[in-house]
Amino acid sequence: MRILANDGIDPIGKKILEDAGFEVDTNHIPQEELSVKLQDYDAITVRSATKLRQPLIDACPNLKAIGRGGVGMDNIDVEYARSKGIDVINTPAASSLSVAELVFAHLLNGVRFLYDSNRKMPLEGDSNFGSLKKAYANGVELRGKTLGVVGFGRIGRETAKVALGLGMNVIYTDLFEGPQSLSLTFSGDIEVSLPVKQVAFEEVLKQSDFITLHVPFLDKPAIGKEEFALLKDGVGLVNASRGGVIDELELIQALDAGKVSFAALDVFDNEPTPRKEILSHARISLTPHIGAATNEAQERIGIELANLLIDALKK
Repeated sequence: MRILANDGIDPIGKKILEDAGFEVDTNHIPQEELSVKLQDYDAITVRSATKLRQPLIDACPNLKAIGRGGVGMDNIDVEYARSKGIDVINTPAASSLSVAELVFAHLLNGVRFLYDSNRKMPLEGDSNFGSLKKAYANGVELRGKTLGVVGFGRIGRETAKVALGLGMNVIYTDLFEGPQSLSLTFSGDIEVSLPVKQVAFEEVLKQSDFITLHVPFLDKPAIGKEEFALLKDGVGLVNASRGGVIDELELIQALDAGKVSFAALDVFDNEPTPRKEILSHARISLTPHIGAATNEAQERIGIELANLLIDALKK
């Protein structure tokens, strides 16, 4: 059987598949050519770049499995593929810590103005040092502040654990009933259970000093005009989930008005061409959708994806 890893796969995952007797092709096929060239494969693995919609699925009745290296599967018509007898799998656990650490890279970046100072120091550091020092003199600490987590799945919980480890208070909201505490493991195998509190979505908006979102995009933004009005003044927002979860135009207005002190975005409405207003805003910390882009996460994704594909294809 032949597998097309159209958006790449970690070498360890590739080796696991090859050792199991599969041929793995890592050459990328452009989206517009897939309906023809995908006919030569039994399965495909993708990340977020390649789209597998109903017309493409219909054009490739040979497909037995679709593997998504990562969590969200909004680039795949999952239920339709499954209705055609195609196994659709993803790797929800493998990248949780990497995304959580990126969230806190952005939060630490935001509370100490690094997103702006890294832009201005190369230009003004030798001529305007004193003014820059004064401009960035009002940083705040994360310890003792309240982090609101919207969506308490694997990534939301891993993010909450990092927050607890830094001494933050954690409140969260989710569609389902969640835990009242989380266990943290420190070096030396020391395990500590710390409390978290589940509250209504509106309470997360009203009570949080910082909010991080870990939900899929549904019919409308999770935080739009009405939700911005409920936020605590000076809140910091982080979106490392999906573009569109925060209304970007409303976000710009909230930043300009001082309602939001800073925002951090790893995902965007118009990927791969984000709005210029977002990219150039002085109070937005930016990364190009790299939440799962660590060596450790990619290795875990590759291993998990390979083993799931083997199970699916050898049924």
